[in-house]
Amino acid sequence: MRYFISPDSKTLSDALDAWKWIGLAGKTPIRVTAFADVFFSAIDGIWFLDTIEGKLIRVSGSEIELDQMLETLENKDHYLLAGFIERAETENNELNGDECYDFKLHPIVGGSITYENIEKRSFLVVLHIRGQLHDQVRHLKPGTKISSFSISDESIKKPWWKIW
Repeated sequence: MRYFISPDSKTLSDALDAWKWIGLAGKTPIRVTAFADVFFSAIDGIWFLDTIEGKLIRVSGSEIELDQMLETLENKDHYLLAGFIERAETENNELNGDECYDFKLHPIVGGSITYENIEKRSFLVVLHIRGQLHDQVRHLKPGTKISSFSISDESIKKPWWKIW
């Protein structure tokens, strides 16, 4: 189905590492959407990791119920962001290899949920950064203003003689 991608198990595991805080124990990933949201199977049903809202919610009792649920236009738009994917296809902006769709500026830090705010990025990077972002934001007091954020590789040591 064009609304899903198939990352390999190591990439998926690495990407989900940043979401351990949300309670993934006992849940097995079964589907990954083109927007890097993940459906999980567990003893108590099917769960959905909503990486826009930063929530893990139970959505159905079985995969059969999930399939039936995703047949409706409303649920395709809600869970799969189908309208954006269909527009991307008509504009020849389809995914390749390890890519997924992402927001240039994530909605949790003020980005809009519009087609103009969407681009293709590495699935591993997208899901991992979203997990880190939500983990940090959930600890902020309501109403806290976020003036900026940056992504850096702290493992790279800067030479002591350079100032920047």
